[in-house]
Amino acid sequence: MNFKWRKWNRAIHRDLGYLFFAMTIIYAVSGIALNHRNDWNPNYILIEKTIDEPPFGSKPDKNTVKALMHKYGIEDEYRKHYFPSDDRLKVFLTGGLAVINLETGQGYIEMTKKRHFFREANYLHYNPSTWWTWFSDIFSGSLVILAISGILIPRGADGITARGAWLTLLGILIPLAFIFYYLY
Repeated sequence: MNFKWRKWNRAIHRDLGYLFFAMTIIYAVSGIALNHRNDWNPNYILIEKTIDEPPFGSKPDKNTVKALMHKYGIEDEYRKHYFPSDDRLKVFLTGGLAVINLETGQGYIEMTKKRHFFREANYLHYNPSTWWTWFSDIFSGSLVILAISGILIPRGADGITARGAWLTLLGILIPLAFIFYYLY
């Protein structure tokens, strides 16, 4: 009775692939997002609006400020307001603020909203707890098994002894080239 290693290799590769499908997507997408965090905020969306109103004759009361926030579609975000100086109004909003010059009527609104999926994926990518770290370590070990079992599945001209060998070598040389270029 021969040990059918190819059969076991395919079964392990298949089952680990199914088990860690979601983890692979989460880490891949959040990895791309985190790679480009200098270009955008992967956790939050920044909303900026310009306020252009006629000059205010006096300091507006709470109802006037709420009506103004309604005009810009953020009435539900209003928390409170105050006047840091005689000619300035600052409005605190859920996730942001509005600042208006009372003499010119000019101002701005800045708010942040949570970016769904990316925020949660990035949270997991940063290993938020010991249990998640253990699960991530098991996932990382499974990626090693998936990589090794994956290159052993194809046979013949597409296998590791032919075309697969060249692609595997190229896949090794590319990160090595970056390491030598940037570190040495």
